[in-house]
Amino acid sequence: MSFLRKPPSKTLNSLSILTFTLRRFATQTAASKPFPDVPTSAYYDEIAADAGSSGNLDALRDILNKRIKDGCFNTKRTFSFITNTNFSPSLVDDLIGTFSRLKQGFTRKNAFESLVTRLCKLHRVDDALRVVESMARGGGCELTASTFHPILNLLTREKSMDQAQRVVDLMARLGVRLDLTAHNMFLMAHCFAGDLAAAAEVLRRMEEEGFEADARTFDALVMGACRTGKVEGAMVMVRRMVDDGVPMVYSTHMHVIVALLKMKCYEQAVKYVRSFSGKDKALDAELFGCLGSKLVNLKSFEKAMLILEEMNQRGLPMGYKLREFYEMNVGNDKCKTSSD
Repeated sequence: MSFLRKPPSKTLNSLSILTFTLRRFATQTAASKPFPDVPTSAYYDEIAADAGSSGNLDALRDILNKRIKDGCFNTKRTFSFITNTNFSPSLVDDLIGTFSRLKQGFTRKNAFESLVTRLCKLHRVDDALRVVESMARGGGCELTASTFHPILNLLTREKSMDQAQRVVDLMARLGVRLDLTAHNMFLMAHCFAGDLAAAAEVLRRMEEEGFEADARTFDALVMGACRTGKVEGAMVMVRRMVDDGVPMVYSTHMHVIVALLKMKCYEQAVKYVRSFSGKDKALDAELFGCLGSKLVNLKSFEKAMLILEEMNQRGLPMGYKLREFYEMNVGNDKCKTSSD
């Protein structure tokens, strides 16, 4: 018998009734943690998991409605009660039916898309697509490219390019165009595989559709150039990013540094890191620290100590192992007998 009973007072408005219901649910499922006056997303995730695990989908529906009203959007943990061990197609069907009765608009769309994300986390692409198709049939919420992002991200990362293309075909049938983020997913997959011809085709389509390259686009291209040994080409793209004022993500720097060290171009790697120093202390710490760590691993101790000494002079924080290495070797001439 459901615990979702009407509160004793008939003068309460609908929001008060919902709050009363959730407080009862919180009391029954987490007596030591009463429903807070100012609930958080983490608390809503907890009681949503309790409702889902117990099969009380009416309570889950009310929780999902209420949390959005409270500004507590769904998170990656909202549907953590769905696991590979308790998964069944009927569970997905029940959730689809429950979400179809949520408040229309953002509340319903966010719940459906969070479910898609969770199913992709479990590598259940077919079930995620089933959820998307139910949204298209009568879910009462608009499909956008972001709805498909978790699916495309999983497939492109797994290099399942044929299946990813079938998803794109489905999107086209449903009237949904790829956005810049989705194009970048395909671009990254091709560049990671070193297939620059396929990457060029993605760029051509992006240009035809009027998209401009962003930081992720350049990150993929720099990675592709580095992975195919075209480090000079990668440096050209980095200079273009600087000239065009495109913000650079951390991984872009790492692609270049790793490629230079792999080619034993240690001096160039040091010059590269120094060329970006002095503007962002957090970035300086990351780049100098990573370069120092990699030089230590390569047993290029003299150059590593030069980098660590520079970090010390700049007041940049070091990780525990780097700090230990530096303090053990500072002033130690034996570092100059390394394998440089």
